[in-house]
Amino acid sequence: MSVILCALGLSLLLHGFSCSVGQTSRGCMLWRSHGEDVCCDACHPGNRLVRECGPRPTELCTPCESNTYAVHSKQRRCLRCTQCVGAQVQVRGCTTTSDTQCGCKDGLTCGNDVCSFCVKKCGPGEEPTEERSCRPCPNGTFNDQNHQKCKPWSTKCLKPGESIVAEGDAFNDIKCGNVAPSSVRDPDRPDDSEETWPLVLSVVTSVALLTCGVIVVLIVIIKISRKKEETKTTIAKTPIIRTPTDDPRTLIAIECSFHEPEPEQGHSLESVSRPLSENWVNGRQIG
Repeated sequence: MSVILCALGLSLLLHGFSCSVGQTSRGCMLWRSHGEDVCCDACHPGNRLVRECGPRPTELCTPCESNTYAVHSKQRRCLRCTQCVGAQVQVRGCTTTSDTQCGCKDGLTCGNDVCSFCVKKCGPGEEPTEERSCRPCPNGTFNDQNHQKCKPWSTKCLKPGESIVAEGDAFNDIKCGNVAPSSVRDPDRPDDSEETWPLVLSVVTSVALLTCGVIVVLIVIIKISRKKEETKTTIAKTPIIRTPTDDPRTLIAIECSFHEPEPEQGHSLESVSRPLSENWVNGRQIG
C-alpha cells in the first residue's frame, strides 16, 4: 500500500513539473503533493502567492496588477512601480517582473545602487561628499575618474629600477621612470638657482632704490642753488630809494643822480655856477 502511495505521489509531482513547464504566466510554477491538495513552492514570474496549498495549482498564485511587480517566487504582495521624478529620467519601464529603472539628467549621477536620487557628478580631481556635493581631492590623494573617491598617492614605483620623477597631483598619481643617479635631485633640498635668484633680485632692487634716492637728492640741491642765485640777482638790481629830505642840496643830488640836464644853448657858464643859495631859499627854487 505504501508503495502505491509513493508511486502516486511521484506521479503527481512529475505532473506538477510538466504542468509548470507549460504554465508560463499564471498560477503556481512548482508545487508538491500534500494529502489531497498541492502546495506551491514557487509562483510563475510576475505572480504573487495567494495561498500556499489548495486543490489546484492555478489557484495558488495570481498575476500582479498593472503598475505593480513581483521579484520573488513566493511573494505575497506585488510592489508598486517606482516613478522617476525631478532630476531623474526613465531608462527602462516597469514590468510585472522588474521595477522601473531610473537614471539622472546630464551633469548628475545616481546617488545609490537603485538610483533613488541624483547628485552632482564629480569629475577627475574631486570626490563626492556625504552632503551630495563635490570637493577637491585632499593633498596627497588623486582621482582620475568620474565620481569616484580620491585615492592616496603611491609611495614607491612598482617596476624595478624605476624612481619617482614627479609627485602626484589631484588628477594623477606619482610618475615613475628610469633616471640616471646624477640627475636625481633630493626633493627635500632646494635647487641652487632657486636660492640664488631671490638674493640677486634683492640686491638689484636695493641698488635701484639707492640710485633713485641719490638722483632725487641731487635734483633738490640744484633747485635750491638756483633759487639762491636768483634771489641774489634780484637784490642787486633793486634801486636804492632814499628817504626824502628838505635839504636843497640833498634834493639836487637826488635829482642829478637820476637825470643830468644838458646845458642849453644861449646860457652862460655863469648861470650854471651860480651859488645854490641864490637859487634856493628855504627849500624853494627862485628864478
